[in-house]
Amino acid sequence: MRVPLSWLGDFLPLQIDPTDRAALGELGRQMDSLGLVVESIDQVGAGLDGVVLAHVLEISPIEGADRIRRVLVDAGRPDPIEIVCGAWNFQAGDVVPLATVGAELPNGMVITRRKMRGAVSDGMLCSPSELGLPGDSSGLLVLASPGKGAPLPEGIEAGMALAEHLGIVPDAVYDIAIEVNRPDALSVAGIARDLGARLGLPFTVPPVAIESSGTAASALASVATLAPSACDRIVGRVVTGITPVVSSPLVARRLLLSGMRPINSVVDASNYVMLELGQPTHPYDLDRLAGHRIVARPARPGEVLVTLDGAEQRLGRALDALGVERDVEELVIADGDDRPVGLAGVMGGADSEVSEATSRVLLEAAHFDPLVVGRAAKRRGIRTEASARFERGVDPEIAPRSADRVLELIVEAARRVDAPLPVVAPGLLEDRPVPPVRRRLVLRTERLNGLLGTALEASEAARLLEPIGFDSTPVAEGLEVEVPSFRPDVSREVDLIEEVARHHGYEAITPTQRRSANVGRLSVRQQTIRRLRRILAGSGAMEAWTSSLVDARAEERLGGPARPVGLANPIVAEESVLRTSLLAGLVAALRHNVAHRNGELRLFELGAVFAAPPDGEEWPEESEQLAVLLARGDDDVASALGSWESLVEGLRLEPSVIELAQGDGLEERRNGAGRQLVGLHPSRRALLVGPDGPFGALGELDPAVLELAGIPTRRVGWLTLDVAR
Repeated sequence: MRVPLSWLGDFLPLQIDPTDRAALGELGRQMDSLGLVVESIDQVGAGLDGVVLAHVLEISPIEGADRIRRVLVDAGRPDPIEIVCGAWNFQAGDVVPLATVGAELPNGMVITRRKMRGAVSDGMLCSPSELGLPGDSSGLLVLASPGKGAPLPEGIEAGMALAEHLGIVPDAVYDIAIEVNRPDALSVAGIARDLGARLGLPFTVPPVAIESSGTAASALASVATLAPSACDRIVGRVVTGITPVVSSPLVARRLLLSGMRPINSVVDASNYVMLELGQPTHPYDLDRLAGHRIVARPARPGEVLVTLDGAEQRLGRALDALGVERDVEELVIADGDDRPVGLAGVMGGADSEVSEATSRVLLEAAHFDPLVVGRAAKRRGIRTEASARFERGVDPEIAPRSADRVLELIVEAARRVDAPLPVVAPGLLEDRPVPPVRRRLVLRTERLNGLLGTALEASEAARLLEPIGFDSTPVAEGLEVEVPSFRPDVSREVDLIEEVARHHGYEAITPTQRRSANVGRLSVRQQTIRRLRRILAGSGAMEAWTSSLVDARAEERLGGPARPVGLANPIVAEESVLRTSLLAGLVAALRHNVAHRNGELRLFELGAVFAAPPDGEEWPEESEQLAVLLARGDDDVASALGSWESLVEGLRLEPSVIELAQGDGLEERRNGAGRQLVGLHPSRRALLVGPDGPFGALGELDPAVLELAGIPTRRVGWLTLDVAR
């Protein structure tokens, strides 16, 4: 996450000069100490003299050139300026930055008049990186897109200095790597709160001031949730009388510095608040919503939504691990006609998108279940700033404030350019069927000091926790702590201990070295595993790694147990149970290679497999298994037998104590050996039986298994062993 220093200053009284590299570095070290790892610090705001706004009038090809074009722009001069440009991400009507002849850019480049392929270029159209701003360096920085022939938005004039338009002043931008267990740090306010506690500075959130008037919001629109487990709160605000204006220079500049392109005052306000407070919001064109209503509900299998990126999403259905389509759980936002207008928490729909013609907006802010959003985003291959926040957990209490803050920015943008002020309808629209419950945890002082190796008192722990929002009460063991709503990641005592450690300072904790009796020495088991890998690699097999999380239906289709060990909170249904064998993963790997015309191969895998816990036990049984899949042209059961004989010889096993059970011998020992026989051809298989019973099997894969996986019928050798034996 990219965080401008000036934005942190809205919440903390930081007295840091953005040109002072030493002070910037010290602040970065404080962030690192808090676990907010600073990957880079960029100083911005210099070297933009001579860079102005240019309105693209015309784009035409250059004879004999297929990578550059002639661009005619209005830069506020009496005559248009001709530029030669190699970027392709803009069109006639757009507003882009122009570095005029004589300008020196932040990277040291001096702009001169050039001639290319017979065309004269009186300047250069610039990308974000050429201006020292974050963003995609492969294309131009597009500041507005009113369309060809359309007037420029209010507040934009051809020839205006870029620094004036964006309100650029010297600033510094911290690029911070936010860990998955810190959802609160995916906002400027969250980072400022942490810094304030470390630096002893008062953290304050500026008040939101909006004036409402006219018709009540409840008479103009409505919101509801029909899926309380997936969306336990949805709120809405209505604003009318909107005119298309650009955002204030402050908002536009901070969005650019954070890596987002300004679009218009409504969309920019929503993005700005998401970065500032961590709550994603979504503005809908109220006049394009049937019934002026939005509802959060489960997706119906097969219904279609065209998302903002133009992709058509067929909701409620997805392919499982074997390529079979089945129903999945997804949440949509629908309008009054029950038509999907958004994939909840991920991306809105194109049909209700805010445009230049939008005059009335219904602004939605909701609290979605992280698992529902995470699964949908992964399944659809859509990764957005909103989904990244909902996946980790958003503060369920901040939705109304965030919505008000968005409206405040929309009104401010219109006031700045003397446009008619939007009218905020009185009243908050809300549906909250699940009442909030604050989590309370006990922090034991003995446990705290035992883990950290410190000698902290309960009062000191309370002092460290209080500035970051944790209220505490002394109890006999230590502290009873109330977890703030913006920290859904704190669910156990050890999470509280981590918070104390962060703010006490990891550098203040004396490290202790771990001792090992066998430093640098391989155990007998490790040596055996390495030898086993070398033997199989020598036979031409490649080692594979497949996920231990598989699809329950795929396991069942391949002949696995009807009740594998399931996950309590699976991210996606295709990875909802623990595998009972290595069969599904290696067959899927073979299918992938066959589809890419690389079906002549041999694979082996060493990995954990899991069985249901015995009666009266809580935890599943875990063991290690070896599987070898032999799929070269002439591989069959004989190849599997050859692999087994190679292992016997290479591992120096005693063959006389191992029986190859077939026919009646196999049937006699079949009880307890079902796992080894899964997926094998009924008449081309054998059990490997040692003194303690069956420990493996070899043979050919059943053609029905290959057919289910979509692999053309062929002979495939198979060997599986319990490594523990």
